[in-house]
Order: sequence, then C-alpha cells, then structure tokens
Amino acid sequence: MRSILRIFRQAAVSSALLLSLAACASTDQLHFSGKEYALYKTLNPAALLIATPDGEPLFADHADQPLIPASTTKLITALLALRHWGEDYRFYTDFSVRLSPGDAAPVLQISAYGDPFLVSEEMALLAGNLATRLRAQGIKRLSQIQLVNQWFETDIRLPGTGESLNPYDAVNGAFAVNFNSIKLRKDAGGWSSAEEQTPMTATSKRIAEQSGLTLKVGQSERINIGKDDMLNRQYAAEILIAFLQREGVEVEHAELQSTPLSGHDGAPEILRYRHYNSRTLAEVIRPMMKYSTNFIANQIALNLSADLYGAPASAAKLQKLYAEQLPSIFGWKRNDVHFLDGAGLSRDNSISALQLMAVLQAFEPWRHLLPEVEEGVYAKSGSLIGVSTLAGYLHHHQQWLPFVFLSNQRVPYHFRNRLAKSLKAQLPREFILSQQ
Repeated sequence: MRSILRIFRQAAVSSALLLSLAACASTDQLHFSGKEYALYKTLNPAALLIATPDGEPLFADHADQPLIPASTTKLITALLALRHWGEDYRFYTDFSVRLSPGDAAPVLQISAYGDPFLVSEEMALLAGNLATRLRAQGIKRLSQIQLVNQWFETDIRLPGTGESLNPYDAVNGAFAVNFNSIKLRKDAGGWSSAEEQTPMTATSKRIAEQSGLTLKVGQSERINIGKDDMLNRQYAAEILIAFLQREGVEVEHAELQSTPLSGHDGAPEILRYRHYNSRTLAEVIRPMMKYSTNFIANQIALNLSADLYGAPASAAKLQKLYAEQLPSIFGWKRNDVHFLDGAGLSRDNSISALQLMAVLQAFEPWRHLLPEVEEGVYAKSGSLIGVSTLAGYLHHHQQWLPFVFLSNQRVPYHFRNRLAKSLKAQLPREFILSQQ
C-alpha cells in the first residue's frame, strides 16, 4: 500500500512540477560556468533542466522544446512496466506435454509470452526443471516441439531493428533466446560458440555461415541472428532441445512446429509446467539500463501492449501504449509526445525536457535501478548520430536532484557525463540545505 500511495504522490508532484516550470521557465535559481557549460550554451537544439527532490525548478533552459530522447526512452518504458506489473513481477513461459496418437512419443507444446531474459543459463534451468517433471512421468523421449500461441505478431519490425549484424539491432519475438543474438568464434574448421554456456546447434551454424561475418581464426564476435522470425524461433527451440538432451530427454524431430493450438488440443495432457524467470522485473530492468539493451526495452514494451490491448502485440499497439498511457498518467495531451519504439532507436520519437522531468519524478521509487555513470550521477544515457542525452538524478549532500540534458546536435565523446559532473560540482551546499 505504501508503494502505491508513493506512486500517486509522485504523479501529483509531477503535475505540480509542470505548472511550476511553466510559470518560471526563464527564472534560474542556479548559475553555472566552466568549459562544459560554455559548450552546452552553443548547442542548438538542446535543453537542460534541474529540479529539487520536490520538483522545485532550479535551472531550466529550453525545457519545453520537443527533442529526440534516444535511449532515455528506456526510462519511460521502465516506468510504464514498473507501474503496471511491479518490480517483483516475473516473466514466464508455459509448457504442456500431450499424448500423441498410437505409439508415438508425446508432444511438447510451448506457449511463449515474450520473456525478454531467456538467456542460456535460464534455458538450462528451465530444461532441468522440465526434465525432472518428465522423468517423474516416465518420459524420456518427445516426438516434437510445437509453439502453439501467438503473443507477438509475426515478423514485427520496430525502428532501427533488423538492418545490421549489430546485436543492439536484434528484432523481437515472443520466443527468443539470448536477446536474439549469438556470440560466434572462428575456428580453423568453421564456427563454434564463443560462450561455454551456449550450445552450438544446426541453426547456429546456419546463421554463422549466412551472416557474412569475417573473422580471423580465434576471433569472436556477437551478432544478432537476423530478421527471419521463423529462423529465430527455430534457434530458440534448438537451444532448448540441446539442454533437454543434457538432462537425458531426447527430441526426435528438431524442427519447431509453429501453429495455433488445434491439432493436439483434444489430446490428453500429461503434465503442465509454467517456468517463471529467475530474474524479477527489477533485475531485468537494471542491466537494460546499464547496457542500454534495445531488445529488452522493446520486448517489455511489446509485452505491455499485449497485456493492455490484447494479443498479438504489434508495432501499432506499442505506439498506442505510449500515446495513451503517458497522457493518462501525466495529464498531457495525446499529441504532446510521440514514440514509435520502446528503446529509443527511432528519430521520430520526441519529448521535452520538462516532460522527461515529470517521468523522473514518477520514477523516483526505482532510481536504484539506474547505473552510476559518474560519481554521484545516476542516469540513463542516450545516443544516436547527432543526438546525445542524459537523464537521471544528481546525488548531492544526501538529496536526489532530478536532471535532464537533451541535445540534438553532435557533441564530443562523453560530453554529457562531463557536463553532469561539472553541474553537480557547482551545486551550492547552502542552497540545497535551505530546501530541507
């Protein structure tokens, strides 16, 4: 109950912040100097905003100008998820084992719900739990694996995904392993997995051979596994099969059958298992913030859209999520902000520093999920060509001051971090203490 009340208080503070900033946008209670601030003043378009923990504006420059937020979009995606599910929520995948006609081995059916963190270690844990239940039923062999639900639309394409080998450009899917990426090592005789915990499968080899990746013998590199949704699901199925085999369970036919539940829904069910990810939502969001994993952010956003608007998730429902939920939470007009993805890859995303500050006010209960990018600076950064952003909290004399920096102009490497560090160093102790 306390956490719920705190969320409502944060929403109220956010509304007060908007009114306060609108009333005194040209009045700064802080004054800055130094080479980083001098460079900031040359940027156009750019915005800078700092407030007290209670939302009192301390410094506002172009705070109401809509700008491209890049990966600070992940703050918004995380906020929507944490409000909807809570930080202890766990993503899950359902498994059902059904009898086959005649003497054929049973069929394993999967209902996948877009778990964003099905990494190899999680798949090994999942397979172990499933194998234990199968052995208890005397089952050591399965005839095939079927994907029987459609939580995501097939071949979803979000901005910035699927157009390169970069793992940060991986496409999304309801049944995806290792963030739809694979780390490959070039050997004298071909390709192998560069991760001890990840098996090399037939589809892994096919992906490697078709990738066009050129490495010297002994070198390794992580790539995304491409934009073929069927191939991606097959890769996930083969990883599961490899771990089941290690547990003593054989699968006769490795090819994944992706069909809506129909052929076996009348067949007797032998067992049912729901695997909850070992990581909570908070434990998924923390590395997403630290490593800026686009796949996780978009996967969370698509899950939210399916949960709120019905499956299958789609790009259109994802856009509806931001267009409807943000005005509902913050009282904004529907067209005040614009988002086409949940990771910040789209250059058509737009939000003002003032609005992003409202997001930070609401995100305050979960600020511990942000990385410390400089001493006393806990924030999410964002980068696109010609875009540099940073938003989070300055920890100053035991107080947490939310701040936003947005620049839609090219800046020097790490400039945003140096700017935040410089601004924090110039905050007057006397002024901050007077706010208590």
